[in-house]
Amino acid sequence: MEENLFGERTPLTEFSEVLEKLKTEIGKVIVGQNQMIELLIAGILADGHILIEGVPGVAKTLTAKLLSRSIDVGFSRIQFTPDLMPGDVIGSSIFNPREMLFQFRPGPIFSNIVLIDEINRAPAKTQAALFEVMEERQITVDGQTMKMQQPFLVIATQNPIEQEGTYHLPEAQLDRFLFKIKVDYPNAEDEVVVVMKHHQHLGSLMGDLVKPVMNALVIDNLRRLVASIHVEEKLIRYIVTVVASTRQHKSIYLGASPRASIGILQASKAIAAMKGRDFVLPDDILYVIPPVLRHRLVLSPEKEMEGGTTDDVINQIIQSSEIPR
Repeated sequence: MEENLFGERTPLTEFSEVLEKLKTEIGKVIVGQNQMIELLIAGILADGHILIEGVPGVAKTLTAKLLSRSIDVGFSRIQFTPDLMPGDVIGSSIFNPREMLFQFRPGPIFSNIVLIDEINRAPAKTQAALFEVMEERQITVDGQTMKMQQPFLVIATQNPIEQEGTYHLPEAQLDRFLFKIKVDYPNAEDEVVVVMKHHQHLGSLMGDLVKPVMNALVIDNLRRLVASIHVEEKLIRYIVTVVASTRQHKSIYLGASPRASIGILQASKAIAAMKGRDFVLPDDILYVIPPVLRHRLVLSPEKEMEGGTTDDVINQIIQSSEIPR
């Protein structure tokens, strides 16, 4: 391993302690939804944006808000609507009559963690405003380029059922999300706990119990540690083989790009570090392949008519690819 980023103790020991504190803080309010929480943390460590999809009432927005509370960085929330304009997101130039010049007024995108609610409700023009900032972590307005302050993370939510008043997200924008997390209903036991908390009038108060456990400097150190995680060449070749298979599969009209390969690599390194290892195992790769690929694939019309899903095809590709050991 590289030099210790945290002091005298081993990096992975400190790493695990910080992440456990983070999970504990979020767990004060969120019951179950362990995969969503784990992938959200992995997204932060891998410096990737996250799209959360689920029906209303499964704590998508609440989890994102609690995550931001547990990290001492800037937070903003944008509710996407059909009449939202690009300037409402990135900001706009306002004429100052006293100075006799235009001054740029930053929009809510200028923050560290940006929560976008119902991202598929804004039209293409507003969606396009996110392209540069999500990919390059910068915004260009009136010929001036402004860098975003690190860390910069977009967490977006969308409802997969309701179609009225929604717009299809461009493939170019979907490709900029590291993960697409699908959130299901909680099981019966978890739902009992949720309802009991509200019965005891704790629902509106629990959020106040969440305290910051890390700051921007700690996140930067954690990311540097994740970047140093070892990955064998055969595992990298396996990642590329799986992604390349999406471009040749008969059920897929549009396959994944090399950005997906890089996303799987970065995400698997984050998962390995979260499990206390300084090296990646095949299981880490298999765990992140579905959330990294599912939003990057476009099924063929025939497969869609059969009622197939991208997850079905991803599982077929995984089963047909030899996993290195």
